[in-house]
Amino acid sequence: MGVTHSYTAGLDPEIAAQLAALPPGTFDFDEWTLETIAARRAARAALPVPAAPPTTTVFRDEQVDAAVRVRVYSPPDAGPTRPCVYWIHGGGYISGSALTVDARLNRWVEALDCVVVSVEYRLAPEHTYPTPLEDCYTGLSWAVANADTLGIDPGRIVIAGSSAGAGLAAAVALLTRDRGGPSLAHQVLVYPMLDDRQTTLSSQMDGAPVWGRSANALGWRAYLGSDAGRADLPAYAAPARAVDLAGLPPAFVAVGGADLFRDESIAYATRLLAAGVPTELHVYPGAPHGFEVIAPSAGVSRSCDAEMLAALQRALHPIAPAIDVPAGP
Repeated sequence: MGVTHSYTAGLDPEIAAQLAALPPGTFDFDEWTLETIAARRAARAALPVPAAPPTTTVFRDEQVDAAVRVRVYSPPDAGPTRPCVYWIHGGGYISGSALTVDARLNRWVEALDCVVVSVEYRLAPEHTYPTPLEDCYTGLSWAVANADTLGIDPGRIVIAGSSAGAGLAAAVALLTRDRGGPSLAHQVLVYPMLDDRQTTLSSQMDGAPVWGRSANALGWRAYLGSDAGRADLPAYAAPARAVDLAGLPPAFVAVGGADLFRDESIAYATRLLAAGVPTELHVYPGAPHGFEVIAPSAGVSRSCDAEMLAALQRALHPIAPAIDVPAGP
């Protein structure tokens, strides 16, 4: 008996309405091909950018090395040493940029009294694995090496990302563990792109909004080339391949119930828990890929934002455990 589940039939009504109201071609990643990636990127970059809400956050761009840049978001005052969110943008490994105004990162700086470092890694297919991953690792290492200048506490760094950026965040967490690199206090993985094999039930269903089967196959092919799907692919290329997840930082994993990445996200969170890694998993009913960006006012999006913010608050500003004071004689 075949699978009868439909992504579109179960969409959250608020998000479905927002998707229907978008101009044609706004989220058409299933129409992209390897040959048209550059032109599609340029077309998206030329779209009008909505004005960001007013903010007190300030940012500056820094050149890390010849190839890697970062955008540093911070409060307007120097203040005390602050925790840091190291952010990796999404885009299926083939699109997106850190060098745009990001209203979410502005909010995080204001709400969490932190510094955000957003890395501009090189994109596929022009730059295949491991270049984007190494760019992200380079940016993280630079942030730690320049902690004093940036005003950040190297002991309170959270790595975070969405989509392919969350896949890269998971891979950087593995890489820092195995290389003895910078210490990470937490990892925040928002609908992470983790598994090039595309064998889960959710990855095989047709009709996934925003990022469907064709887009997913293209993203992995662009990033991994002919190695996509290979049996002996390194875990750093596709973190779902990792055999050993012990010793990784605590995790927050969020995914929508109508997201192609639903099952691989759930499986990764389950395996983190089995490896003894404290992990918080949220599955948002009826939510497709990118739901909190597409429909930020939807109830399910507000829930995701609030729960993500709460997780970041706990990770960046941990409360010291109470000390039991012995009673006097």
